[in-house]
Amino acid sequence: MTSIRRFIYASLLVLTTLNLAPSLASAQEPASGRFTLPHNVLWGKANVPAGDYRFSYDSNGISGVLSLSKLDGARKGYLLLVNDVDETTQLGPSRLVLNTSPDGSYVSAMQLPEFGMTLYFRAPSQMSEKHTARTVTTAMAAAQ
Repeated sequence: MTSIRRFIYASLLVLTTLNLAPSLASAQEPASGRFTLPHNVLWGKANVPAGDYRFSYDSNGISGVLSLSKLDGARKGYLLLVNDVDETTQLGPSRLVLNTSPDGSYVSAMQLPEFGMTLYFRAPSQMSEKHTARTVTTAMAAAQ
């Protein structure tokens, strides 16, 4: 009788360990850092003013969300839906990819090589189709 209990206990322990191990391995620390916007930009549907920001990206869920917190001046926060994420093996500094149009600048991507990913954002719907892409290098801190 005791050996049956030990066998059942050991079986439950093994099943529990096997069920928890994949979820612990896939759990990933959110990407975070800081950057400075030199001028106002449209980011998704938000009009984001120039200034210093802290960001955090968490991919847990159906769609990833980038949260921004303004660090200087009037405190503001933004939650931005990430349209797509690509893995990247490129090296170099983190960057915001800004596109310009007659209506102004908007963020189309955030390259985060230290986290091995590039985040893509939708262009605001009121933007005209003609635009020129340019990349702005920003000072982003490593994971905090």
